[in-house]
Amino acid sequence: MHIMDMAWDDLRTVMVLVRHGSLAGAAQALGVNYTTVARRVRRAEDALGQPIFERLPDGYHPTDTAHLIAAKAEQMEAAEHGLMRQLRGAETALSGPLTITAPQLLIASLLAPVIDQFTSAHPEVELTVRATNQRLDLARREADLAVRISRDPGDTLTGLRLLAQDSASFASPAWAARIEAEPQAMIDWVVYDAYPDPPQARSARYPNHRVRLRLDDMVAMIGAAKAGLGVIRMPMFLGRTTEGLQQVPVLEPQPYPDIWVVGHPDVWPGAKLAAFRSMLVAHCKTRAALFVG
Repeated sequence: MHIMDMAWDDLRTVMVLVRHGSLAGAAQALGVNYTTVARRVRRAEDALGQPIFERLPDGYHPTDTAHLIAAKAEQMEAAEHGLMRQLRGAETALSGPLTITAPQLLIASLLAPVIDQFTSAHPEVELTVRATNQRLDLARREADLAVRISRDPGDTLTGLRLLAQDSASFASPAWAARIEAEPQAMIDWVVYDAYPDPPQARSARYPNHRVRLRLDDMVAMIGAAKAGLGVIRMPMFLGRTTEGLQQVPVLEPQPYPDIWVVGHPDVWPGAKLAAFRSMLVAHCKTRAALFVG
């Protein structure tokens, strides 16, 4: 049997299983359970008349045939994504699905009013917002538009810079009072674990610093700072909009990666995307001063 005679769901399942290397990984990527993945693989093997994967104690191992099917299926998938992107980009109706992705903390502090305005103005649009710091693949249509904090928002994408921004130091009111009263005292820092030392651009007026806690998540860092564990460096808009924190002068405002809205060139002209961008750009203009020192 020719590969093109096989069901697309089965071809795609073989491709995803090769890509992810396990039934569980493939099932998660496809949004099905692992028994469905196994059933589709068996159906593909029955249609082809030969094994596609070796069943070994440590899992499914792809044969050369599996790799061939995966390569052909990737071409088909790319063509499907390309067609669907172009159709989305040609849409003129303000109705139907639209998916936006942005970091969780940006949604709460910047995008919520835009989402409210957009959904009120266009109730026929089925808006989904995916809150994640991960870069979703816009070519694979994991989202239509992405709002990103980045120095490099994506060379192959179309984009607009929404906001320049700075970072600064923030702490609880108790810490702020302590710093003001005793500039020479030791200042505790809560730092992101990728940067193990206190920020270098510290004011000479405050000479004594140490790291009290390292964390790998900004939400956790904010919680630690609000609880009084120490000073944190964070984007100014975030510190200024977080109840229980206030800016402290131990760190002068520093340039921080810009905020962008980006999309695949194929979908960028679509009416829904244009309408959302228009409201987003207008809102950002009114909030620009919040983001810089």
